[in-house]
Amino acid sequence: DGAAAPMETGPQTGTPPCSPSSQQPAVKDDFQFILCEHCRQESPNLKLLTCLHTLCLDCLSENKPIGQCPICRMAIPQASGIPDMDNLLFTNLQTRLNIYKKLSNSSGLSCSRCRSETAAVWCSECEEFLCTKCFEDHQWFFKKRSHEARRVEELRAESAHQFLEDTRKSYNLFCSSPGHADQGHISTIYCRKCEKPLCCSCALLDSQHAPFCDIRSETQRRQEELGIMSQELKQKRSSFEATYAALQDEAVRLEQVQQEMRELIRQRVEQLVRLIRQEEEELLGLVEAQQEQGRQEVVRELQRVEGVLRRMEAGERLVEKMSLYATEQEVMDMQPFIKDSLEQLQQLRPPATGDQAQPGDLAECRARLQAL
Repeated sequence: DGAAAPMETGPQTGTPPCSPSSQQPAVKDDFQFILCEHCRQESPNLKLLTCLHTLCLDCLSENKPIGQCPICRMAIPQASGIPDMDNLLFTNLQTRLNIYKKLSNSSGLSCSRCRSETAAVWCSECEEFLCTKCFEDHQWFFKKRSHEARRVEELRAESAHQFLEDTRKSYNLFCSSPGHADQGHISTIYCRKCEKPLCCSCALLDSQHAPFCDIRSETQRRQEELGIMSQELKQKRSSFEATYAALQDEAVRLEQVQQEMRELIRQRVEQLVRLIRQEEEELLGLVEAQQEQGRQEVVRELQRVEGVLRRMEAGERLVEKMSLYATEQEVMDMQPFIKDSLEQLQQLRPPATGDQAQPGDLAECRARLQAL
């Protein structure tokens, strides 16, 4: 790219710095997707699960029960509960965003090499901030390489989205043959049979590798394959969304039916309580009415028996006093009258148990109570 051409003479110190954009989006709000989807924290160790959720090692270690995604509850095939796949995209985005935060929040960035001068240039290949002097040394040392270097003031004026897009670069893929990666053999060929990147030497000397294609063509094919699968997934997602909406409606309907039934039960129970209270009052009134007559008869019988007892007590007392204190004349005058009264008392008989007044008949009340 023309914009990526190295600056041979270094940054011009007389160039006025560009002012940071006043409409930079909030990095914290726009890039929440790179955080752990469970604890919502940054982590250098992000794992990509087979359910395509991204979790940090801490959340996976604390996951109970082990072997299950805490978000969608899909099983994790690894026995340890820790997936093998790292989410390299999110961890690299975190690193690049931290660089952008340094650009946005620091007015005096220090040179990554000399540590004493203010940084004026950032090299995307080395991922270092360089002062003017160190940048000249950098350009001399890497004069045969095209490292992209841009002024710090220009980077500060960009938004986070633009910075991430501009700093996206293709990393060199090394040959998959044993020992070639350590020797720095760059891979530009992809073997479709082995499904591995190869260097030119392996592709030419080893007849087992075929057919070949350009590594960039293979990465583009994989991107297109993911795009097609994503489109197919969107179409399939509509059916799941419809099922989800139907299940939500069913859950709402069940909740409504449950609420209606609760209300109906409450109303019916209140109605039954009112009916029972009303029946209670009627039964109590019936018992009171039936018992009142028997109670009055018992009261009258008590009064009659009490009067007889008092007459007997008075007669016994009068006879006793007559024998102690009465003269012959008093005995002759009063004896016939007392004798008649005592004879009347002797003729009285106490009422038998079966003849006593009985309480009212409660059979009707018992029957209604049993029916209730």
